Amino acid sequence: MTRPLIPPVNIRQLYERFDAPIALFDCGQKCAPHNPSGKPFCCDICHAVPAAYGQEWDYLKENTNLWHEWRGDECTENPEDPARLQAETPDTMILLACLGPARCQREYRALNCRQSPFFPYITSDYRFLGLAYEWDYETTCWVISNLGAVTDVYRKQYIETCDQLLALWDEEFESYAAYSAAMRRHFAGLKRRIPIIHRNGGVYLLSPVSERLRRAAPENLPRFGPYRAE
Repeated sequence: MTRPLIPPVNIRQLYERFDAPIALFDCGQKCAPHNPSGKPFCCDICHAVPAAYGQEWDYLKENTNLWHEWRGDECTENPEDPARLQAETPDTMILLACLGPARCQREYRALNCRQSPFFPYITSDYRFLGLAYEWDYETTCWVISNLGAVTDVYRKQYIETCDQLLALWDEEFESYAAYSAAMRRHFAGLKRRIPIIHRNGGVYLLSPVSERLRRAAPENLPRFGPYRAE
């Protein structure tokens, strides 16, 4: 299949500039004990199938053996529906699977891995406000229950990377704008505010209806799943 043309970026340079760990420790050690496989949830394709941009995949397959194209038959626990997952994947991206967290080569982590569990939140008036989280992972991801653990270095690198990509790739901007709108609808239905790690470094609760912001202390935000007891 021919992939849509999007402006090229220097993937190696992008990786070097977005390489900070999300916290000051390996947060995977916090969630792995709650996963029957013993893997961090974000590194387990039975829970999260990563995707890479086409030109990113070209770079990875030339420089590492860490990744291969996702086949759809590599998980017997909670297997994904290949047809559905492929249909939900943008034409600019390729679904991948890796050799596993024990054999991870951190310098070759895909952008999808570096961003997890966050995505760039786009307001209804098309402003990139900051980091919102993938709400489907509330009960599995330790970081979502501990937003205060996210370092300023990680936040700054995340925002600088997204600023670059969203300015270059209009399709990505529109995709995240639509995803942010879906998050607003979801949280409005739950009558909950959306936690946002703002560009300015603060943590806020955003009204999914008015998009008004209220400053929040990370330690006072809700915790989910097994992390409620911490």
